Amino acid sequence: MTGSRPPSRGSANRKTPRTKQRRRTGTRRVWRLGWTGRLFLASSTLVLALLAWAAVARELAPTSNTSLTHFDAIIVLGAPADTDGNPSPIQLARVTEAVHEYERGVAPRLIVSGGIDADRPVEAVVMARTAEAQGIPASAIFQEGQARDTIQNGCYSVRIMQSHGWHSAEVVSSGNHLPRAGLIFSQLPVEWRTHAAPPLEHESSLRWVRHNASETLKTLRYLVWARWVDNCTP
Repeated sequence: MTGSRPPSRGSANRKTPRTKQRRRTGTRRVWRLGWTGRLFLASSTLVLALLAWAAVARELAPTSNTSLTHFDAIIVLGAPADTDGNPSPIQLARVTEAVHEYERGVAPRLIVSGGIDADRPVEAVVMARTAEAQGIPASAIFQEGQARDTIQNGCYSVRIMQSHGWHSAEVVSSGNHLPRAGLIFSQLPVEWRTHAAPPLEHESSLRWVRHNASETLKTLRYLVWARWVDNCTP
């Protein structure tokens, strides 16, 4: 009795068209996944690099361009008031420190800068009222009530200074805001230095991280976009 011949080695290793198609399909899937992964990796690397750039820019941001210790004006950068028209803790801290600097003789006048924020009152109006309540005469307070961001805070305040022939200013704001403010004021035609307003209430670690993360993102926006698109000439 004769049995069937075993398949030859060549026929056993021979690839059928269906097998080849499966392997080609699998290769294409791996190739596509590879490019997807590479794109994700490249995007993640770019985002991290941009955030690192903003963080370094904040660390290296200028704090002054002059050795002056007395100035023509103190510029108080705005922060939103509450919905009832009272100063928020951040706004109150900035105005209070500016009042202290005025009383120390750093400058003979304040420029309070800040416009409308959503449904809240004009920041400059609330800050001026707060400064008056703390003993600053109304004649020494100048309101800039149009600014919607820090670029405009600086630009519009310098316009007020130029209209009065003033050339130097101390810039008062919250500590985590000042690096970005320093980057902005370094582009303006005025002698300046920054001065931090200490918070009036304890700031939790979580809030501190949130505020600094927000400022890092805003600094990144300034570096890659706002300083070119939202540029303001005094």
